[in-house]
Amino acid sequence: MSKKRNAGDERELLRQAVVEFIGPFALVFIGVGAIISTAGENLIAIALAHGLAIGLLVASAGHISGGVYNPALTIGLLVTGRLPVNRAGVYVVAQLAGATVAALALKAVFFGSDIDAVNLGVPAIAPGFSVGAGILAEAIGTFFLMFAVFGTAVDKRGAKEIAPLVIGLIITIDILAFGAVTGGAVNPSRSFGPALVQGDWTNFWVYWVGPVAGAVGAALLYHHLLQPGTITPEAGRVEIEPTTAQRETPRSERRRRR
Repeated sequence: MSKKRNAGDERELLRQAVVEFIGPFALVFIGVGAIISTAGENLIAIALAHGLAIGLLVASAGHISGGVYNPALTIGLLVTGRLPVNRAGVYVVAQLAGATVAALALKAVFFGSDIDAVNLGVPAIAPGFSVGAGILAEAIGTFFLMFAVFGTAVDKRGAKEIAPLVIGLIITIDILAFGAVTGGAVNPSRSFGPALVQGDWTNFWVYWVGPVAGAVGAALLYHHLLQPGTITPEAGRVEIEPTTAQRETPRSERRRRR
């Protein structure tokens, strides 16, 4: 029985890892694809491409893995007990791998000259802005993103039906607000994949420090102040509610009781 249970747990973790690979793949392939296609000159198109990619993937598979798709958010969920350590580790590896494979796919699809013109969409701090400003912008943007995840996907009182829309729009407004400063990555995998494939590690650490700090800050604030005493972590279980597919309405619950 225990062997069957372990096999079932491993299969479930594999399914979740596949989903956590696909999400960042979509973010990089669609988001950076928009950067390449517009030569980096259409901020609205770029913001919408990133936001829609994540929002639609959260809607498509959030009920399988939680639709985290972001190492910074994964760490935020980990420090508040929403994800066990082993699952968080698998998620981060899958997320970084998905972003890297997407960057490789972009290299295979687009002309080299078009890719080089935008440096494969590797996020960078714009001239005239300091590293500190970049860290602060990325931290604030990711704070809002983690806050939205807790408010819609984690908190049982939240509007889970629109969680994908809210999360996608947060990414969109982040890029609109400070994409011209840092690229608006708010996701370490978004910077890691293109940086690894392009071989450009300039200020790479900024896109880890800022997002992780923002995500952890928002997670701790929501967990300890806005939703106190509600966490009941269970080993091997993601404490993120499904989006819409598995949520039972009061009417359906009454029918079931009859």
